[in-house]
Amino acid sequence: MALANGLMVHGPSQWAAAVVDDDGRTLVASGPRPRLSVGPLGRIPLARGVVRMAEMLMVVPAVRTGMPEARLAMEDAPMAPVMAGSMAATAASRRLLRSGLAQEAAAAVLGLAPSLLMLRASDASAWHAVEHKSIAAYERAGEAGIADNAAEPKEHTRCGSNLVLPLMVATAAGNLIARRLPSRRTRLLGRAVAMAAGIGAAVEAFAFAERNPGHPVSRAVHWSGHAIQAGFVTREPDEQQLAVGRAAMEEILRAERSVGAAA
Repeated sequence: MALANGLMVHGPSQWAAAVVDDDGRTLVASGPRPRLSVGPLGRIPLARGVVRMAEMLMVVPAVRTGMPEARLAMEDAPMAPVMAGSMAATAASRRLLRSGLAQEAAAAVLGLAPSLLMLRASDASAWHAVEHKSIAAYERAGEAGIADNAAEPKEHTRCGSNLVLPLMVATAAGNLIARRLPSRRTRLLGRAVAMAAGIGAAVEAFAFAERNPGHPVSRAVHWSGHAIQAGFVTREPDEQQLAVGRAAMEEILRAERSVGAAA
């Protein structure tokens, strides 16, 4: 995960982060990765996607506790006015558009666009590229490849941006179904269920695309993710940022080795 001032990575049992503090120093920390114990629920399609997403989000407060200097990618952005503008535009689109499908499509785009534009203008886009380059360098050559992360592309085929298109499609479909429910209360509940199901479906689509890269659905998922990365949420980092990425990767490998040695 790209931070506003560094990089957080996690392995099977540990997380690690490297950030640049306000004095320009590179700080490194690591700790145990939170996990959910959900039993058979973690093997059920759709539900397992929600569980995996929840586990990823649980790492964030663990990092903030273990490294107070870490800042989230959107933390410095003017989120309140942006969200207010997005909500106003979405409400206007629902009044102006008659088709339910058009309304849901507009809501999805208007909800996403402000975040993409803010990321493009912030340092988080460079840190996002550091994330991709650092992971790709390790995947290509193992620990020895970490030192050469600058040579890797700033886009990565397994970026979370690949979740965006399937999430938008699945959530819009679920919301269209929820519109047909008889009361306002059930419609609100239906939208909440649609959101959870959309997350699960997006993770399933992500996994399917990794297993079947030549499938038309997989190509659409990867094309959309690459377009988002290339156009909005990544830009080439500088050498200091790349060095921070190397420090994060070295720390996660050290932390995982320490746990393995203790076991």
